[in-house]
Amino acid sequence: MTRMQARAAARGRSANDRTNLYEEITTKIMAELEAGRLPWVQPWGSSAVSAPLAMPKNASTGRRYSGINVLILWGAVVALGFSSQSWLTFRQALALGGSVRKGERGTTVVFADRFVPDRERERARETGEDAQAIPFLKRFTVFNAEQCDGLPDGIAAAAPPVETGLILPQAEALIRATGADIRIGGDRAFYDVTADTVRVPPPQAYFEPVNWHRTALHELGHWSGAKHRLARDLSGSFGSKKYAQEELVAEMAAAFACASLGIVPTVRHADYLGSWLDVMREDNRAIVRAASAASKAADYLLAFQTDLDSRGSISAPDRRFASQEHAEPI
Repeated sequence: MTRMQARAAARGRSANDRTNLYEEITTKIMAELEAGRLPWVQPWGSSAVSAPLAMPKNASTGRRYSGINVLILWGAVVALGFSSQSWLTFRQALALGGSVRKGERGTTVVFADRFVPDRERERARETGEDAQAIPFLKRFTVFNAEQCDGLPDGIAAAAPPVETGLILPQAEALIRATGADIRIGGDRAFYDVTADTVRVPPPQAYFEPVNWHRTALHELGHWSGAKHRLARDLSGSFGSKKYAQEELVAEMAAAFACASLGIVPTVRHADYLGSWLDVMREDNRAIVRAASAASKAADYLLAFQTDLDSRGSISAPDRRFASQEHAEPI
């Protein structure tokens, strides 16, 4: 086999591995949905789950996982009964002075990136056009901190459970800090793309008032996708695949934001479950793309929290958070 043939064979194996990885992830998520379970809504705080609500993070770097990895790691925490949301690789455990216990099985997570093949670079040079990057997924294995011995104190410690019975003031502050035009009232929640306005029923309209925040963050997830913000495609009409895809993004964005704020919402009825399954059956990369977009949306919203913390207060005059009865800023 020539060197060129070897490279072609390696590219073929790599492409097949990427395809299989997308297929594995999509098949697993679809199985959960078909069983009536939403991977982004876990029974935190129940007797069945010992881990507290939190975003999974790398115990060595402190960085939070994002995108599809959040769903993968939440699923592993629930399925395997871990009480920690901290993860690290085999080498990271060694670097911290610990080790993965013999016989422990890791959890596969993915790294998404893009690369430009040599042929594409050559084509771009010859034509003067921009080179087109190809997205790829690379798998690697992580272990929960509870699967390790000898780690420094605090690495494997579980976070204290959050209080779930109250509407948290920091959540309301974040919503205010976004500057979104949020109107409270009526019996339906939606984001009006044309008017750039969010409508949410009042908290007392919800059986559990804490879910008002999930709903508001869901609609703010849509709001984040406006052209002058994250510029997602919000043109899908009700019942279309584009519409279902955007609902999936907003649903996961709300779940990620809730987890970051320590809010434990109850399970939302999967109004679009059938549509989501249809989208995934047609495109095994859809859930990965949606989870990535959801992480970007949640990060966009949570960045207002950082800005708020640095200022200490909300002073901008255009920050609106009004009811139908009181349209003036409050």
